[in-house]
Amino acid sequence: MSTQALLKTYKLGDLELKNRIIMAPMTRGRADNPEKKAIPELHSEYYRQRASAGLIISEGSQVSKDAVGYINTPGIHTKEQVEAWKDVTSAVHNADGKIFIQLWHVGRMSHPDFHGGELPLAPSPINPNSKSFTPEGFKDTVVPREMTADDIKQTIEDFKQAAKNSMEAGFDGVEIHSSNGYLFHQFFNATSNHRNDEYGGSIEKRSRILFDVLDAVKEVMPENRIGIRLNPSMHGLFGITMDEETIPTFDYIIKKLNEYDLSYLHLSEPFTDVSEISFAETDIAKRYRPIYKGTLMINTNFDREKGNAVIEDGDADLVAFGKPFISNPDLAERFAQGVELDSWDEDTFYSGGAKGYTDYEVKTERATVLQ
Repeated sequence: MSTQALLKTYKLGDLELKNRIIMAPMTRGRADNPEKKAIPELHSEYYRQRASAGLIISEGSQVSKDAVGYINTPGIHTKEQVEAWKDVTSAVHNADGKIFIQLWHVGRMSHPDFHGGELPLAPSPINPNSKSFTPEGFKDTVVPREMTADDIKQTIEDFKQAAKNSMEAGFDGVEIHSSNGYLFHQFFNATSNHRNDEYGGSIEKRSRILFDVLDAVKEVMPENRIGIRLNPSMHGLFGITMDEETIPTFDYIIKKLNEYDLSYLHLSEPFTDVSEISFAETDIAKRYRPIYKGTLMINTNFDREKGNAVIEDGDADLVAFGKPFISNPDLAERFAQGVELDSWDEDTFYSGGAKGYTDYEVKTERATVLQ
């Protein structure tokens, strides 16, 4: 078992990862404190339990009040939130773990209920025709308000400040959530971005906001502590519809990311079956491994066997696991020791409280997991 590719150490910039098993970012709806302050509380124990991962990437954390779009998700834009996150990062570091925070703006996937009745922000006033998980349950999304030039400038500043706050809170780095139908993805996609200014039209212009944010963030932290997450073949979810320019857009973005000394590029394999879509890419790792020259992380429906194989084949350096980490806090040890995985309870994914969050059993001897 100790010869598994997943268990080999990895040099991630100036960080030494004890294995290549990454805990993927997952919204869990546990910042359910009074007055809706979006403060992490139970999170310290939850992430501490999973600190034997090579790296933890936290759940998406909103960079401003405008960025919120789901109930009980934490933020990283107030002093109270920063102080609370310090407890989380200390707990992980004391357990010999490393943790990045995912910086998040949901854009049009929000709802007026989160914004005092005001419309959520988006590249263009186009309804994603999806559902928003509000304090009163799921509601239909609405036509958002098109972002002005000043809105975009403020959002860039919000990400910069959130990155600075993250460093103050003790995180080892940040992941910019540019994926899964949220704000950046809405800018990238021609079906959701109908702008005719410097942030719309051509592939280069639709991609610009990501690089403007990246350039701002690197002013307050090292480039090699910044990760980027993308989902090139997402289709039919969260209002995103692929077209003939989708993959060329991601080709452009990923090639341009080679100009930066990033911590990693985090890519998702397709969430749905896109085999019948002629312009979709069905094997993301194989397409982008030759294009991207830095550290490549891959996720979506990997198990131990598939995770080891994708590293052994040279198509990825790191593998992110999501749901298996929910019910198996000692996932790395289970992979190392060949212990069967426990199943998860979907009814408690977003239910609040400790049940289904911090009460899953550790069934292995805890140890530093590496070759």
